[in-house]
This record gives sequence, structure tokens and C-alpha cells, in this order.
Amino acid sequence: MSTTPGGDANEPQPANPDGSDRMTRRQLLRHTAWFGAAVALAVTGGEVISHVAGSTGKSPAIATGPVLRFAQISDSHLGFHGGANGDVTATFQQAIEQVNALGYRPDFVMHTGDLTHLATPAQFDQVKQMMTALDTDHVFTVPGEHDSIDDAGQKYRAAFGAGSRGEGWYSLDIAGVHVIALVNTLNLRFLGHLGTDQIDFVRKDVAALSSDTPIVVFSHIPLFAMYPTWGWGTDDATQALSYLRRFSSVTCLNGHVHQLFTKTEGNVTFHSGTTTAYPLPHPGDGPAPKPVTLPAGRLHAALGIREVSYRKGQHALAIRDRALT
Repeated sequence: MSTTPGGDANEPQPANPDGSDRMTRRQLLRHTAWFGAAVALAVTGGEVISHVAGSTGKSPAIATGPVLRFAQISDSHLGFHGGANGDVTATFQQAIEQVNALGYRPDFVMHTGDLTHLATPAQFDQVKQMMTALDTDHVFTVPGEHDSIDDAGQKYRAAFGAGSRGEGWYSLDIAGVHVIALVNTLNLRFLGHLGTDQIDFVRKDVAALSSDTPIVVFSHIPLFAMYPTWGWGTDDATQALSYLRRFSSVTCLNGHVHQLFTKTEGNVTFHSGTTTAYPLPHPGDGPAPKPVTLPAGRLHAALGIREVSYRKGQHALAIRDRALT
């Protein structure tokens, strides 16, 4: 299993040195915060289709054997201690086991940040060791703000940054899908921030791509203004997304907010993922996004993983968000 963006010739490769590289349907179901179930997103015929997990049917892309299948895990917060979750290590382990029980071997697993709670070397080592148990050849990551508390992400990059550029961003091509992993947590100005170097990377990275190339973008903080009052947005995301407006299929997947939320703006659909650690309140519920302690027996319904599938030749991603069991 590889835990870096780079690899040998048989692995998904990052962008070429010159910055060039080579993943919709109308959204049928919107998911808002505290959706305690799994949802699968499939890209088919230009629309993103959502399927509530636990329903009798599988995603069409999954059922017909898609070319690309991957899983998203987010916000494991290894090292957190509090009433909202007394054992974040155990729930992270359950998430890993859930990925391994999907019934197929994902092409890769992406962790969208806040791997740790305090960015200590021991916490990074624990996360890395635990993720070696994932039944996949490739594990990719982007950092959360908790992964760079005191050193602008240096310890994170030492553990997970091999093969990346700048402060940890990269891209790769797999099964006809172009994947971009962005870092918007290291130069926070209350909101997430990408910076001119990374925005220029996006511009160069997609310049040579055909407009019908499906694009999947991973980040920790949302790339849309979900709730700026709490810092749930990225101040310069519009500049980066402007280079993606010509593509017919753009899907952005993020963590950070610890709850499911979907929003579509033009050709771009944003999907916030849930957490393996603890829930956060709905936007505006209370003065700040502090960990929420749920009644006994309800925590697992607010935690989970996401599985995504894509079939080459189609134009939709299939996404299913699964609550922990």
C-alpha cells in the first residue's frame, strides 16, 4: 500500500513537471447536516445521482462494475479526548474496517484532513500505522488545520507529503478521472486559503485537459461559502474554481464540517463529508462549532465513511455516505 501521491509506473501518477495532467448529471437529492446515513454519488450522463444507504438498490455504477472506485475518510482527530467521543481511535478503526468490508477493493482511499487532533509525531505515526490496514494499494491525504497547529504543516508533510508539491498539493489521473488534492488549511485567514502558488498550480494543471474530463477535487475546508461566520469556506476558492468552469463535470469533496452537506453551483457540485470522530453543530446553531455530545446510542449514526465510483465513458460520480455500524 502506498501512502503518498507518488509511486511506481503502475500507480496513479501525480502531475507532470510542466504542471499538465490528464474524473455529471443533475443533482437529484440534496443532503444537509446531520444526515445519519450513507449516500452514494454516481456520475452518469452528466448528473450526480445520490442514493440513500440502507435502501435496497446499489448505485448503478457499483452494480455494473465501475472502472474507478474509491473511499473518503475524514476528520479522525486521533488524540482527541472529550465527552463527544470517548475513543476516537476505536471509531477510526471501525471506519477502516467498514472500508475493508465494502465488498470490493477500492482503487484508493482519500483522507480529507484532521488526521490528528494536535499534530504530534506520535499521533501522525498512529494514523499512518492504522491506515496500513486499509485494503487498497493507495492511500492519499490532505491536511486539516489540526494537522498543522504549531509548524505550518511540517510534521504532516514529513509523514504524508512525499511526492506532493509546495505545501502538500498534488494531482493524478486514474481511469479517465483527473484528481486534484488541495491544501487550504496552512495559511488560514479565518477562512481557508489556497494562495497564489496553489491557484497557479491549478491553472497549469488543467490547461491541457479536454473539457469533458471529469474533475474531482479534494480539500479539507469547503471550497464554497458554507458558513463563513465559522470559517467554513475558502476566501480565494473562486479564483481556483474559475479554471474549472469549462469542464462539464466537477465534484469537490471536503471534510472539516463533520456533517453531510451538498451544494451545486453551475457545473460544480460540492459534497461535505462526515467524520469518524465527533459531530459538529449545524451552521449557526450556537456561537461556535464545538464538538457535540449526542445521546447514548446515537453517535455512530453521525459518523461514517464515503464511497465513490465512476465508470469510464459516463459522466457521473456515484457517492454513497455510510454511517458507522
